[in-house]
Amino acid sequence: MESSPHILVVDDHRDIRDLLARYLAKHEFRVSTAEDAAAARRVIKDAAIDLVVLDIMMPGEDGLALCRHLRATGDLPVILLTAMGEETDRVVGLEIGADDYITKPFNPRELLARIKAVLRRAHSMPPRFEAVGEGRVRFGRWVLDLDRRELIDEDGVAIPLSTGEFRLLAIFLERPATVLSREQLLDLTRGRDAAPFDRSVDNQVSRLRRKIERDPKSPELIKTVWGAGYTFVGEVERS
Repeated sequence: MESSPHILVVDDHRDIRDLLARYLAKHEFRVSTAEDAAAARRVIKDAAIDLVVLDIMMPGEDGLALCRHLRATGDLPVILLTAMGEETDRVVGLEIGADDYITKPFNPRELLARIKAVLRRAHSMPPRFEAVGEGRVRFGRWVLDLDRRELIDEDGVAIPLSTGEFRLLAIFLERPATVLSREQLLDLTRGRDAAPFDRSVDNQVSRLRRKIERDPKSPELIKTVWGAGYTFVGEVERS
């Protein structure tokens, strides 16, 4: 039991916390609970948590703010609990790095399946060199402003990035000199919304190369590893 994954359930409703804790423990997970973001931070600090099930709508610091903090400071997988019909929250949650979401009311069996799927993906991912969350990251002749989500050239001119391009670039900067397969990039950028055989990664890489490479046809930063995926070979420096 000690080697089983440790799940943290964060929800301000005690009945939901207790229900999920009993259900997950029945399926041989170790479970901790927290009623708000402050309590969750204490648990994460004191225990080795493998995944967080996180309610968005909480008093005080909400789930989106806590998810943003977790993504900026580490690799801890997060599944969001969202209210039915709150599509904006789900989109924002995925954009800031949540691994998956499930809407209330939900079937505990479905949540269990999503937890297992996210844990499998997380264990197959190469580790991040450094979390990219705030401030600026310098690479080559570029600076990526993480707060404004802007790409700035050597003359100080801001180059607009789409949400997909920003997320893809941030992933490459977190894992320089690491070969990432198309499947891994899809998981990291789109999670469960990725479709089988989705070629959007190739299109995103092509668009990103047109913005950051001196010669997109002969890239110096994002290299193709034939039969394996892509790797970022530029030197990365936090400002």
